[in-house]
Amino acid sequence: MRIYDIILKKRNGLENTRSEIEELVMGYVKGSVPDYQMTAWLMAVYFNHLSPGERSYLTHIMLNSGERIDLSSIEGIKVDKHSTGGVGDKVTLVVGPVVASCGLVFAKLSGRGLGHTGGTIDKLESIPGFTTSLDADRFKRQASRIGIAIAGQTAEVAPADKKIYALRDVTATVEEISLIASSIMSKKLAIDSDGILLDVKTGRGAFMKNFEDARELALAMIDIGERGGKKVGAVISDMDQPLGRMVGNSLEVIEAIETLKGNGPADFELLCQVISERMLIIGGRADEQSAPGIVKDAIDSGKALAKFDGFVAAQGGPTDFSTNYRKYLSPAGIIEEVKAERDGFVSGIDAEGVGLVCMRLGAGRKTKEDVIDPVVGVELVKKIGDRVARGETLAIIHGNSRELVELEKKALTETFSFSSGEVVPPPTVHEVL
Repeated sequence: MRIYDIILKKRNGLENTRSEIEELVMGYVKGSVPDYQMTAWLMAVYFNHLSPGERSYLTHIMLNSGERIDLSSIEGIKVDKHSTGGVGDKVTLVVGPVVASCGLVFAKLSGRGLGHTGGTIDKLESIPGFTTSLDADRFKRQASRIGIAIAGQTAEVAPADKKIYALRDVTATVEEISLIASSIMSKKLAIDSDGILLDVKTGRGAFMKNFEDARELALAMIDIGERGGKKVGAVISDMDQPLGRMVGNSLEVIEAIETLKGNGPADFELLCQVISERMLIIGGRADEQSAPGIVKDAIDSGKALAKFDGFVAAQGGPTDFSTNYRKYLSPAGIIEEVKAERDGFVSGIDAEGVGLVCMRLGAGRKTKEDVIDPVVGVELVKKIGDRVARGETLAIIHGNSRELVELEKKALTETFSFSSGEVVPPPTVHEVL
C-alpha cells in the first residue's frame, strides 16, 4: 500500500493494520517517508485517534526500532515505574529503595528535566560522584547484585519515538492521548520488567490538566502494557500544587532521604506509601491487606534507607551519604524568605509557576543544552489549606544570583492564592487503577 493510502485510510476514520503502521513509521525513521507525510498521518490520528490495537502496534513498532534491555538473567521479579512529570516529584528516590528492600528488583531508565518539570537523573547527579551513565551490562549486574539500578535513557532506546516526538512537538500533535500513551510505553517496555506502575499526574502543574484526561491516559497505558504481557497498575495523583515541600535537585534529594527516615511531608509520604504498595502487589510480594504494613516496616526498620545508601555507593556516590548528606551537598549562596502580604488561608499554589521559578533560578532547563545548578530551588513553608498571617514566611528561595533571586521572589509570591475562609487541601491520590 502507498503511504498516501495509509494516510487516507486514517483520515477517513478507518484502522491501520500493523504492517501499514510499520511501513509508515520505519519509512520515516529511514528517511523514505518525508516529514509532511508523517505530519499528515499524525494530524489524522489527532482528530480520529488510534484504536487499542493500533496503539499497541505503534508502541511495539517504536519499541522494536531500537535497543531493548533483557533482564531475564536477573533472578526475582523486576518492577519499573513511570511518572508523567511534576513539580517536586522525587518519588523514585524513595519507592525504588523501599520495594528493593522488600525483595523486588527495581531497574529503571530515567530522563532529565525540561521546562517546569524536574528529571530523576538531574536529582541523582546532584549527589557528588554519582553516575547515571551505566552500560547495559553494568546496569544488569548492579540490579542483580543489590536489587536496584537507575540509569539515564540512551539514544538507542525507541529511536523511532524520539524522531516522531520531535515532529509532534512542532506540528501541534503532542496532546493526543493515544500518541502520548504509545510514546511512554515504547520506552517503558524497552526494559524487560515483569510489572510497571504508572504515576499519572493531574492538575495545573501536570501535562494532563483535568482528571478525565489523566484517567484516559492511564487506562490506555495499562491496556498497552497488558497487551505486551506485563502486569500494569496506575495511580492518578495530584499536581495542583508541588509535591512535598522541596523543589530543586539537591533539595529534593534531601527531602527523599528524610522521608526514608520517616520525616517526610505528609502528602509526599502518602504518595510514596501508595505507589510502593501497588508495586509490591504487582510484583507478587504482598496483597491488599499486607502491603501497607510491609511498606511501613521497610521504612521504620531502616531497611529502605540502607538500600538507598547501597544504591548511591554502587553508582559512585559517598558510602555514608544519608547520614552525612549536609557534608556533601553545599547550600545555595543566597537563601531568602518570601513573606505573605495578607492574612488568610492558602487556597492555591500554581505548581507550574513554582516549577518555572525554579527553572529560571537554574534548577531546570529551557533547552536541552542548558546546564543545571543542583543547589538552587524553592522550599515551600506553606501548602494549600494552611493558615497564614501577613508577614509570615510562605516559602524560601535558594539561589546563586542576587538579580535572579530578587526577580523570582515576586514571581513566587504570585504563585500563591488566598481565601478568607478555611480551605480543604486537594487529595494527594485521586484514584488507584
